[in-house]
Amino acid sequence: MRGGNTLLGAAGLAAFLALGEAVPRLGLVEEAYAPPTSRIAAALGAELTDPAFWSALGGTLTGWALGLALAVAAGVFAGVLLGVVPCLREVTASTIEFLRPIPSVALIPLAVLLYGTALPSVLLLVVYAAFWQVLLQTLHGVQDVDPVAEETARAYRLSTWARVRHLLWPTALPYVMTGVRLAASVALILAVTAELVIGAPGLGQRIAVAQASQAVPEMYALIAVTGLLGLIVNVGARAVERRALAWHPSVRAEVPA
Repeated sequence: MRGGNTLLGAAGLAAFLALGEAVPRLGLVEEAYAPPTSRIAAALGAELTDPAFWSALGGTLTGWALGLALAVAAGVFAGVLLGVVPCLREVTASTIEFLRPIPSVALIPLAVLLYGTALPSVLLLVVYAAFWQVLLQTLHGVQDVDPVAEETARAYRLSTWARVRHLLWPTALPYVMTGVRLAASVALILAVTAELVIGAPGLGQRIAVAQASQAVPEMYALIAVTGLLGLIVNVGARAVERRALAWHPSVRAEVPA
């Protein structure tokens, strides 16, 4: 079944690329705005031989990885802390509900004022956006602990660390991994967006330069690269999730075809 899905996905991609080649060739859209797939592929090949492209790719991946790591660490810590201290959770609930809906792009002026176009500006936006994904999922996981199991642990006088290790963490981990998977995609989106708007070094900056210089095939090629990065990030996050939750019934129930 999995092999069939792969073939269907490949067929769909091939059809999409063929459509992208045919539509401008038939004159349905102007090639100046939507070049054929072959021209985009040629531009992508030229980008792959340019050292500046790899430097930009490294800048994007650096901002994404550092921002995601900081967001995961802060989100898990804050989520566990707020989850096990009810009073603290109640005190911060209104603040969280106020800050969470603020779009990360609204912080771009603040990021530029504080850090200019340097890497910290990208990190500020990435961490802010990804942090909420991890925090909320961790909170849900901590609150999902079975009350009966919790009372049993208290009855056996397990230490706080033992309860966290053997009860709270196994319950919360599936939620945490879901938050990490969501945060990974959000972090990449914000990293590219920050580079595109702020002008920080990375793929987003190269896309903006290509658009400003009317290098349309190169612009589409770079956009395709960001899409491929998003796919790799999502597949990688799912693989890490399955590995981390190999003991969980939801993963063990998966039977490869």
